[in-house]
Amino acid sequence: MTWLRAFGEVVRSGLTIEETRLEPLLALRTAAGVAIVIGPTLWLVSPAYAASAALGAYSAGGATFQRSWRPRKVVALGAGAGLALSTSVGYLAAGRLVTFLPLLAVWAFAAGMAWAVGSTAGIVAATTVGSMLVTVTLPTSVGRALEHAGVIALGGVTQAVLILLFPIRRWGAHRDALADALAAVADYARRLRHDPTAPFDPEPLMTARDAAAVTPSQARTRPSVLHGPRGLAERIRPVVAALADPDVGAPAEGPGRDRARELLDAAADVLDAAARSIRRGTPAEVRPESMDVLRVDEEHEVLEGPARQAAERLVELLGEALEIAGSGCARGTTPTPPGPAGARLLVRPTLHRLVPVVVRAVRRETRRDSPVFRHAVRLAAVATLGYLIAARLPLGHGYWAPIASVMVMRPDFHRTYARAVARLAGTLAGVALATGVVRALGPDAHVSAALAVVSAGLSYALNRTGYAYSQCFTAAYVVFLLGMGGQAWEQTVPERVVLTLLGGALAMLAYVVFPAWETPRLPGRLADWLAANGRYAAAVLRDYAEPTREHHADMRRALLESREARAAWQEAYDRARQEPVRPRGLTSREAQEAQEALKGFGRAAMLMESHVPRADSRFVPEAERFAEALETDTAKAAVAVREHRNPEWGRVEEAFHAWEDAAGNGSPVVRREAELQKRALEDLATAVSRTPLERDVGSAREEQRVRAAVAAEGDGSGPVHRGG
Repeated sequence: MTWLRAFGEVVRSGLTIEETRLEPLLALRTAAGVAIVIGPTLWLVSPAYAASAALGAYSAGGATFQRSWRPRKVVALGAGAGLALSTSVGYLAAGRLVTFLPLLAVWAFAAGMAWAVGSTAGIVAATTVGSMLVTVTLPTSVGRALEHAGVIALGGVTQAVLILLFPIRRWGAHRDALADALAAVADYARRLRHDPTAPFDPEPLMTARDAAAVTPSQARTRPSVLHGPRGLAERIRPVVAALADPDVGAPAEGPGRDRARELLDAAADVLDAAARSIRRGTPAEVRPESMDVLRVDEEHEVLEGPARQAAERLVELLGEALEIAGSGCARGTTPTPPGPAGARLLVRPTLHRLVPVVVRAVRRETRRDSPVFRHAVRLAAVATLGYLIAARLPLGHGYWAPIASVMVMRPDFHRTYARAVARLAGTLAGVALATGVVRALGPDAHVSAALAVVSAGLSYALNRTGYAYSQCFTAAYVVFLLGMGGQAWEQTVPERVVLTLLGGALAMLAYVVFPAWETPRLPGRLADWLAANGRYAAAVLRDYAEPTREHHADMRRALLESREARAAWQEAYDRARQEPVRPRGLTSREAQEAQEALKGFGRAAMLMESHVPRADSRFVPEAERFAEALETDTAKAAVAVREHRNPEWGRVEEAFHAWEDAAGNGSPVVRREAELQKRALEDLATAVSRTPLERDVGSAREEQRVRAAVAAEGDGSGPVHRGG
């Protein structure tokens, strides 16, 4: 992608309105927190203290809108404490540049490294850098600095108290995550009706698993409805895929296919009803027609063999989903049961046990090629450089330039540039709006404070519709806040625009000078995904070879590792497509074809998982040899892909042919799924293999397309699997 096209994509992304559900009650409560701290401090103390209180309350309130599975009041308290600490420490070093600039650089670097913990930590840490830059200009002594820090912390405490007194949708984020997972499987079932090999994005399931991790105190108050449906969604997904697949499930045409489509449509209705029930806390309502479809008639059922087994299993799982959704509609809490059942909970570390987790995460990212480390270096350099440049300009409020840089910078190219464009556009619109209001009303300090609160509420309300639109009212909020302190709009408006433009330009330039491109890392991400998929497929096969509880646990762990590797690849691939960088190691076409091949490989393993035998079932000894071959060859192929060499599947070929020769042993369905895995690996080799003469890859790809076309016509060779 060229720079011109990349910048066009950046502008479109920065100004796009995101379709999301607004939360006006949350915005109203958070704006009330800002009003509660501004009013008394303005009336009892001074506008300067009111500005500090507003900074703490506004920033702490904004932090609670970030995605976090911890209680919002904890996030508000943490943000307020961080803002107060940065204010007090910053003022102690603010007397001389020789002490303040190193402190600013170190603090900004630490804020950048906070992204190793997560996006919420990174964003909240960035606000503390802004607090340090702003409030060091307000106090006149150490005592006053500590007072301002206390007032800022009071803003965070106020927001936390309001959250405690007026809870809105308690466990709302957790409910949404679980409901989204069920809705994603419902959408998957509907798409399988028309495309039996439709892809599935596991991100909603990963998010639901992350939301399911709770601290011991949260486990005691978690609603009962949040205990079980995530696992059901995990188990339903491979069952619906196995039912729809023409290779191992319902036939491609005829009454069996029609019956499978009816079951998939009914399953989607049930899952959607369960999702609505969990999201809203209301009884699950399913159409009677869908419930009739889910009744399996022993005498007249047209599905046979594995397809019938999948249908019966699907009906059983959907019944469990409705039972759990119905049990969670009543008010009340269910304590965590003692003993082994409580041990199965996904445990999130408490705050005092989070320290070693944070240290390990930061240590993993402390390397030169890490995007987080490079982001931290850019953040430190831009914050100090912006502060120095703005200090030399004949403008007041020079801290606006480094604040603009710090707040728009992200570890990746696209979001940094998009937020820079959005911040400039939002600032222009916001200051124009605020200027018009000030000129029309000529407000005094109290009216300006009221307008600032209204602007803060609108900023919160539009927080999830796009950065530009939220930033519009944030800019108006700042103008009104400065007007409350006696600053004339004729002075503040031009300064705000010029310094925001300067800060955005510095943020963009920093990424050009010291980038963290994802394009060169694509082969490594692909190799990680290949190796993880190989371990997952091997774990599933070992569960066939010897179905034990230990092997089933290994399969589950391998599945989670495979999902994490796929998510890392997908994130890197999406970022690379938006970067103005020439492909290195993998062309865009090769990356796309390799991605489709690995999705097919993962799908074949997932189909095999849907038929995993019970502990008392017959063993499949041939699966063990194929598992060893898969794990060995995919591990070596991952190294080959990382080093730009051609992958080879010699052991897989040998083990599969040996399996075919062992006639009468094992399950034909399992062998068919193993064949799908082998074919997906061959497609991967076709996508990435190279020699000095490119091994005539074009002809190999053409042969692959011909095979896909023949399979689509139903000549018995089987369809090409694209899903993942």
